[in-house]
Amino acid sequence: MDKVTPMPPGRVRLGSIMPLSSVAARRLILFFALVAAWEFTAEFLVNEFWSSRPSEIVMRLFSMLVDGTLWRHTSITVLEAFAGLLLGAVVGTPLGIWLANAPKASETADPFIMGLYGLPRVALAPLFILWFGIGLLSKIMMSFTMVVFVFLLNSREGVRTVDPDLVDLMRSMRAKSLYRARKVLIPAIVPWILASFRLGIGLSLIGAVVGELVGSSRGLGWYIQNAGGMLDTTGVFTGLVVLMVIAMLANQMIALVEARVLRWR
Repeated sequence: MDKVTPMPPGRVRLGSIMPLSSVAARRLILFFALVAAWEFTAEFLVNEFWSSRPSEIVMRLFSMLVDGTLWRHTSITVLEAFAGLLLGAVVGTPLGIWLANAPKASETADPFIMGLYGLPRVALAPLFILWFGIGLLSKIMMSFTMVVFVFLLNSREGVRTVDPDLVDLMRSMRAKSLYRARKVLIPAIVPWILASFRLGIGLSLIGAVVGELVGSSRGLGWYIQNAGGMLDTTGVFTGLVVLMVIAMLANQMIALVEARVLRWR
């Protein structure tokens, strides 16, 4: 039998880092290809008035960063979206768990839940401005309504996926409710909650931006609307690019948390 030589301490297998570097390389190649195609299109195929161009967007971002405009608008939008996302998780997750454990109540409320879920929440923005004013609260509530049903439905479905035989076994062993929740319920719904966060990031940003479009004096939504009103295509695309970057970074953060929390899978 061939002798296996142990790997010296501190050495890292090449195969363990190659997948990560390969993915990063492919992403960079795709990014630069898209940017180059956009720049080429704006230069030779389409009037840049309609699409701007990456080089001008970079220059606008730099000028906004220097004068503090980028932070002033980005911070308020991120705050509104993040607060709405957390509020949706805090309200929607316990409510979904309760409905999963109360079948009759869930069956009774299901048509109303789905009706509210299917309601275009964007249409509520003018009402929220009337109810909560043009300040921070109306945008937070707009983001909240966009994500709360995602957490409610996912957490309810997560509880329903728990093996009933396993629950009966724990009860037969006289396990306490907190112990059952820690060993059975929480591991079952954590993936669903993390998936809700990943879905809710984009929805909460949409809620914040819509609220800013309806009534606000700052934020990325206000900046995009103001730029559009002045026919500033570069400003519009700059705001959209910043929103996209925020969503990408937030999703990557959730992905890191998911990889750490769900290592047992």
